[in-house]
Amino acid sequence: MNASLATFERSTLPLPDRREGKVRDSYALGQGRRLFVTTDRLSAFDRVLGCVPYKGQVLNQMAAWWFERTGHLVANHMLSLPDENALVAREAAPLPVEIIVRGYITGVTETSLWYRYSLGERTIYGHQLPDGLVKDQKLPEPLLTPTTKGGPTGHDERLTCRQVTEEGHLDAATWEKASQAALALFAFGSETARERGLTLVDSKYEFGTTTEGELILIDEVHTPDSSRFWNDGENLDKEFVRRAFVEQGYRGQGQPPVMPVDLWQRASHLYILIYEQLSGQTFVPGEQPVGPRLERNLRREGLL
Repeated sequence: MNASLATFERSTLPLPDRREGKVRDSYALGQGRRLFVTTDRLSAFDRVLGCVPYKGQVLNQMAAWWFERTGHLVANHMLSLPDENALVAREAAPLPVEIIVRGYITGVTETSLWYRYSLGERTIYGHQLPDGLVKDQKLPEPLLTPTTKGGPTGHDERLTCRQVTEEGHLDAATWEKASQAALALFAFGSETARERGLTLVDSKYEFGTTTEGELILIDEVHTPDSSRFWNDGENLDKEFVRRAFVEQGYRGQGQPPVMPVDLWQRASHLYILIYEQLSGQTFVPGEQPVGPRLERNLRREGLL
């Protein structure tokens, strides 16, 4: 891997209804489909902090690998992968709530279990936790910890399971389907990771509803962006990037500090490592730069 290559920061395709998220750009394709282009942008603390070489390709291919293996648990939006950084998906209206399933008490962000616990809180996301827990300890059972998507502050805001329905974020039937699907995905992901010598620590799941009203899994699943993985105590995800910013006194407020290049190079190495260890496949970098290759592949598939 040559981490000195230019990163893929943004797509600019001649397609309608361009929407830019923290990591993905999406476009309307018609016939109930959207094109999702995964860039190399890295988001933490609800902000884009930098770009990581090959990150977009890793996330796109890793999510597709999991989508193919979890369809028996819950349907998802994936239709095809026309390019290493792109996914054609069924159009869906995202639910206003994200679901994080946590198997361990850990984390450094303001919404993490350990951060809240270290401040003295014992009722977190509506769950009563006992005194005496230590950082990185396994919980007796995975906990559902929903959050809003953005909220009035622009940051994800914590919810209890009761608040999801009582405050009208979701109706009871949709919340039941989504929460049970999230727990099933986490159990399957944990077992799959364990078979490969890894620990799935926690994971974020996003769901949406199709025009027919079907609840489906969207965005990504069990990637180094949406999940924490441990390997003998080493973080194989972007948590070490969060920690590096926290060590500089940054938790998402104000202007983020400028970080050394080797931080992003190490992140690139870890993203590739987790892809290879989970999938059992050798990572093959796509042709660079991404932009021209992406357009060529989309034209070949009749999408441009």
